[in-house]
Amino acid sequence: MKILFLADVEAKAYWDFFHKEDFEDIDLIVSCGDLNASYLSFLATMVPVPVLYVRGNHDDRYKHNPPEGCICIEDDIYNFKGVRILGLGGCNRYKEGENQYTDRQMKKRVNKMRLKIWRNGGFDILVTHSPAKGLHDDSDPCHIGFDTFNEVIKKYKPKYFVHGHVHMNYGRKFPREDMVDDTHVINAYEKYVIEIPEK
Repeated sequence: MKILFLADVEAKAYWDFFHKEDFEDIDLIVSCGDLNASYLSFLATMVPVPVLYVRGNHDDRYKHNPPEGCICIEDDIYNFKGVRILGLGGCNRYKEGENQYTDRQMKKRVNKMRLKIWRNGGFDILVTHSPAKGLHDDSDPCHIGFDTFNEVIKKYKPKYFVHGHVHMNYGRKFPREDMVDDTHVINAYEKYVIEIPEK
């Protein structure tokens, strides 16, 4: 199974120069936030696979103009062919905004998910907008990650933790991939494909 993750900037190869053959082996598309709703709607129309999303800190406009034909997985677990995907969008609060949270608020969101997580027997992929604190984040108020995500990784041990928010063009100090114990951490900036065995 191949999953295409998107975040933060619209890939010109997918929007301005769309070629259907680029998606022939893609089974699922997942947005990690801060993408134009029209871009996601376009992909949902042109590619015959589900398009999932969480909201980024710049996605307040989704409230009135959500991506059409796409599935919001905020505070939910989406099961795709046995692969369980948990979504928690937003970033650390640095000003007033719909999709900004304190670490305490994010922890409350996670705690509300405990029953769903238990009913699903855990989850395989954690999809967020923000990174975890000290892991792919930065020191400025906007880009500090959530410490709660470190706790989630440690407690539930997902196979993947995929986020956006920190742009790869910010500099070399921002790695694309990391490992935390058995969890593969990925910054999905623009586009990133992972291949996992179907269950």
